[in-house]
Amino acid sequence: MNVQIESSWKELLSDEFEKPYFVSLSEYLKREKSSGIKIYPKGPDIFNAFNMTPVQNVKVVILGQDPYHGPGQAHGLSFSVPEGVALPPSLQNIYKELYTDLGIKPANSGSLIKWAQQGVFLLNAVLTVRAGEAASHSKIGWMEFTDAVISKLSKERDGIVFMLWGNFAKGKRDLIDTSRHFILEAPHPSPLARGGFFGCRHFSKANEFIKSKGKEPVKWALE
Repeated sequence: MNVQIESSWKELLSDEFEKPYFVSLSEYLKREKSSGIKIYPKGPDIFNAFNMTPVQNVKVVILGQDPYHGPGQAHGLSFSVPEGVALPPSLQNIYKELYTDLGIKPANSGSLIKWAQQGVFLLNAVLTVRAGEAASHSKIGWMEFTDAVISKLSKERDGIVFMLWGNFAKGKRDLIDTSRHFILEAPHPSPLARGGFFGCRHFSKANEFIKSKGKEPVKWALE
């Protein structure tokens, strides 16, 4: 795989791209594509989260698990879908919490690009998926790569807010230096969590922390 990735990430992760697991991951994806298997997101979008949010700009990390596996949904940013695509249930719940927390009315668009451009790193733990098959690429090496991303970000930067939603994301806590960063945990925004996500107030808490570090808070409103 020819990795097209923003220069600060390329520098931070250069050793990962040379490791055997990443080489075999690249070969695996090439084989699937050449055998006609449809993979989401499309190639240029796989590293979108990295390309939109350089290392030095990261203020908040929102960790997702797996890309959306329906047509036209995944575009390389966790929880986000492109303009014009119907809002997935988890994103609808994120918008509801944003309204409760900060009074921001739910956006019609599911694109979170405006967040990414302000330093919200929308990272999925797995960066690709077969069309129509959830978690189909969860065991091909992506987890090793994104664990390294979280660890290196924790070591290289200070004062990042990590939003860990659901048990899977909470399992990444050990990769983060809690003496240097602020961790917010909540149940997953999925309807399967039966509303446990509501009332977490993560958006206002994140901004309070960011302001305490003398940085510009995130403008969470998308419209």
